Amino acid sequence: MEWIRSLDVGLIVFAVLGLGFIYLMIAALKRQRQRRIGSDDTEDTPKLDEAKPKDKLGKAAARKAAKAEKVAARRKAAADKRAAAKAKAAPDSDIPEEAPDDLSVAELPTDQEEERMQQGLAKTRGGFISKLGKLFKGKQIGENLLDEIEEVLFTADIGVQTANQLIDGLRKKLNKSELKDPEAIWSHLRSCCETMVSSVTADPLTYRSKNGMPFVLLVIGVNGVGKTTTIGKLASRMKAQGLKVMLIAGDTFRAAAVDQLKIWGDRTETPVVTGNDGADPTSVMVDGLKQAKAEGYDLVIADTAGRLHTKADLMDELEKIGRGISKQVDGAPHETFLVLDSTTGQNAITQAKLFKEAMDITGIVLTKLDGTAKGGVLLGICNELKVPIRYVGIGEQVEDLRVFSSEAFTNALFEKRPD
Repeated sequence: MEWIRSLDVGLIVFAVLGLGFIYLMIAALKRQRQRRIGSDDTEDTPKLDEAKPKDKLGKAAARKAAKAEKVAARRKAAADKRAAAKAKAAPDSDIPEEAPDDLSVAELPTDQEEERMQQGLAKTRGGFISKLGKLFKGKQIGENLLDEIEEVLFTADIGVQTANQLIDGLRKKLNKSELKDPEAIWSHLRSCCETMVSSVTADPLTYRSKNGMPFVLLVIGVNGVGKTTTIGKLASRMKAQGLKVMLIAGDTFRAAAVDQLKIWGDRTETPVVTGNDGADPTSVMVDGLKQAKAEGYDLVIADTAGRLHTKADLMDELEKIGRGISKQVDGAPHETFLVLDSTTGQNAITQAKLFKEAMDITGIVLTKLDGTAKGGVLLGICNELKVPIRYVGIGEQVEDLRVFSSEAFTNALFEKRPD
């Protein structure tokens, strides 16, 4: 019986050792597997301590930053929605456009100026001037020539009054033989047009006021004609001439107008005085002029609202602005430029008449002359309004806002009689 007890003890010891060995093997296998997984994830998976904020303060800052980003995103979405609604409700408003990167102003020699003007008037020459030329080409000049010329002029965008004046001049100043001579008719039309334009030519402006006060230029016109862009280009031109220039965003009813002016201000490094949305334009201009006087500016260019629905509103607003700025600077505004879009044709003449009744217009800027066949409207503007054309836009670049020359215009328009 003794050997049986010895066998039982041996089995128990063997079983314990076996279980211990199995346990050790399992533990070793687990450690090996953990080391393998850890080495695979080391490069891609951050450590737990690094992934989490080190303390409660870091967690709070992270939550605050995330919340701020969400609020900013919601505000931006709301602002974009409002801007889209405004653009849809006001399709004729100025679209804020990027100012060109090159803001240098190139003054060209006279011959190159005339060449640029010829290029700018290419479409207009292809309009009523080309039609007039075709009346003389390959046909016998008959009794109905004047009637055909009259039809061409009346369908052009020079205005009824100007067309009548040209026709009456042909009938009164040319004899029967001359009325059958295409060259005589062409020369007479050119001479009459040149007289219309040159009769309202004014001396160049220096944009310098007396007594140390700034020169105040008021710019008016309906929305969409290129008014704000014209202001930016004028600022660039005047700064190139060494003047200290300030801009005033007087169109406080449209955020787009203020934003567009700010773009030009940033590009030309010109300060822009603004007010809150819907602020009184006169008060904004008064504040701007006070600053201009205190800081010694040479020239102040003031924008105005372009959407006034009735003539009474227009006159009241412009008269109020005139009274307000004249109290700050004696004689202000020293010049008032009306900006017109030449692509609107005879409608530009109608706009000019309305503004002239409301304000003493001293000069006109005619934009987009290169993009239309209706450039002949310039003749009607000069003839009917008796207001000088100060600048014409014949391209997109800053230097394409050209100082107007009646001689260059006439030469470009009647460059040669079309064959």
